[in-house]
Amino acid sequence: MTLHLPDAHGALRAYEPRTEPLAPTPGAPFTSRTVFSAAHVVADPYADTTPDSPAAVDWDATLAFRRHLWSHGLGVAEAMDTAQRGMGLDWVGAAELIRRSAAEAKAAGGRIACGVGTDQLTGPANLTEVRAAYEEQLAVVEESGAQAILMASRALAAAARGPEDYLEVYGHLLRQAAEPVILHWLGPMFDPALEGYWGSSDLDAATDTFLDVIAAHPDKVDGIKVSLLDAQREIDLRRRLPKGVRCYTGDDFHYPELIAGDEQGFSHALLGIFDPLGPLAAQAVRVLDTGDREGFRALLDPTVELSRHLFQAPTRFYKTGVVFLAWLAGHQSHFTMVGGLQSARSLPHFARAYELADTLGLFPDPKLAEERMRNLLSLYGVDR
Repeated sequence: MTLHLPDAHGALRAYEPRTEPLAPTPGAPFTSRTVFSAAHVVADPYADTTPDSPAAVDWDATLAFRRHLWSHGLGVAEAMDTAQRGMGLDWVGAAELIRRSAAEAKAAGGRIACGVGTDQLTGPANLTEVRAAYEEQLAVVEESGAQAILMASRALAAAARGPEDYLEVYGHLLRQAAEPVILHWLGPMFDPALEGYWGSSDLDAATDTFLDVIAAHPDKVDGIKVSLLDAQREIDLRRRLPKGVRCYTGDDFHYPELIAGDEQGFSHALLGIFDPLGPLAAQAVRVLDTGDREGFRALLDPTVELSRHLFQAPTRFYKTGVVFLAWLAGHQSHFTMVGGLQSARSLPHFARAYELADTLGLFPDPKLAEERMRNLLSLYGVDR
C-alpha cells in the first residue's frame, strides 16, 4: 500500500502508511491546566461562492467538530484567526458562529470563549469608531453567554498614534466588560497588519504597554494569550503578570515546554495546533494532571515537528493545513475552505503534513486518510 509523496524538490518518495491509530478516549476537563483549542470552520462545498463572497459555512459539520473537542475535555476558542477571521470569515459570519457555538456549548456542557474584534470596519477608522466596533462585538459575545477574548485589531493598529491610544481603548473596554476577559496579543507573523501593536515595534516597549493595560484592570483580565512564537519572551512576560492573571500560550512552536512550565510557573493553552491534535493533546494534559511532566513531554514533544510544518512562513496560512488534516481525519467530507484558502499551500506541503500526522497516529481511520491522500495526489497528477 505504498504511497509516493512529492517532496519540495519535485521528486517522489515512497511512504508506507500507518495501519493502526492511537486511540485516546474522551474524558472530563483537566485539573492542572486550562486548555482551549482554537477551532476551524467547515465550508459548505456546494455553495456557489467566490473568494470575495461572504463565507458559506456547513453549520452541522462545524458544530460537530466542536462537540468532538468538548468530548475530550478541551475548551473551544471560537471565532479566532483559526476560524479564518479576516481571511474568509467576516463579522456577520463570525457573529452567527458565536451564537451557534455558544448555544451548542451550553447544551454540551463545554467551555467556550469567543473572539471580539473590529472586523466589521471595512475602511479607515478613527479611535471612536474602533471603540464602538469593539463594543458591538463584545455585546454579542456577552449576550451569547460566552467568555470574551479581546483580539488584536487591524483598525486600532492603523489608527493608534502611540501607546496611550491602546491604554485608552482597552481601558474603556475592560471597565465595561461584564466578566473577566482574555487579552490576545497576536504577532505580525500571523497578521502583518498588526506590526507595531501596543504602540511600538520594539517588543520590550510593547510588552510594557501591554502590562500597563493589565495592571490598571487586573480584576477584569482572566488571562492573556500570547502568540509571538518566542518562548523566552512569553516566560518573561508571564513572570511579570499580576497574581491571578493567567498566561495562555499561543506559541505553536514551543507549547510543550511552556505548558509543562518550570519552578516559577507555567502557561495554560489556547492553541490552533490543538485543533488537529485535540485528542492527543488531551491525553497528554491528563498525564500532566497526575504530576508526570516527563510523560506529558513524551506524548507532546513528537508533535512539534508537525506543528512547525503547518505554521511555517507565511504563518497566516496555517489554517489550510489544519483543515486538510480535519478532512483526512474524517471530520469533514471534503477539502474546501471559505475564501478558497485550500489553495494556499502546495502539494509537497500537504504530503509532508500527511506523513507527519500519520506517523503520530492522528487519523482515527488510517485507511480513510490514505484513500483521501491518494485522491488528492491523483488530482494533482501523481498517479502512482
